[in-house]
Amino acid sequence: MRILIASAALCFAALLTGTQADAAASGQFFDHESKKWVPYGSARQGKSPIKRKHVRYNGSYGPNTIVISTKERRLYHIRGNGTAMIYGVGVGRQGFQWSGTHRITRKAEWPTWTPPKVMIERERRKGRNLPSFMKGGLNNPLGARAMYIGSTIYRIHGSNEPWTIGSAVSSGCIRMANEDIIHLYDNVNVGTKVIVLR
Repeated sequence: MRILIASAALCFAALLTGTQADAAASGQFFDHESKKWVPYGSARQGKSPIKRKHVRYNGSYGPNTIVISTKERRLYHIRGNGTAMIYGVGVGRQGFQWSGTHRITRKAEWPTWTPPKVMIERERRKGRNLPSFMKGGLNNPLGARAMYIGSTIYRIHGSNEPWTIGSAVSSGCIRMANEDIIHLYDNVNVGTKVIVLR
């Protein structure tokens, strides 16, 4: 049941297959750094397969702006000191991509998940039953933190599937590894501009 919930979550991939599904069902995920399957709850669970980088920046976006390139599958947090932090992200799969300019309207630690009705119905047609509500925690598809984007249904959030970072697998949300969403969350405020580019 946990696999069905996690894989059908808002902004999350279709069901896992093969080795990944078997490992996830047994409470493990693949750690790209060590090249091993490791258990949930371990120190590696929140690690991203794409290391974040602090780089020099002299582009046209202003300080304290989040720019998401869905093509590159990267999130750029523009700092006010001529630098930017770059993170790997998972983005919307085919048919779930979008673009626009909004602001962060809310932040939450270990957020609860209430899938939208349209998602519950879509997954039901595929034979999967989603919960109407899921409390926050390690098994929650939204991960350790969530930042809500404007009046949209989308979020920048963590993930209980760190191996999907760098892929186009979500239902439109921008997913990050837990360690990266915590880092970003601690460095931005409600009101921060978010620009999503296709």
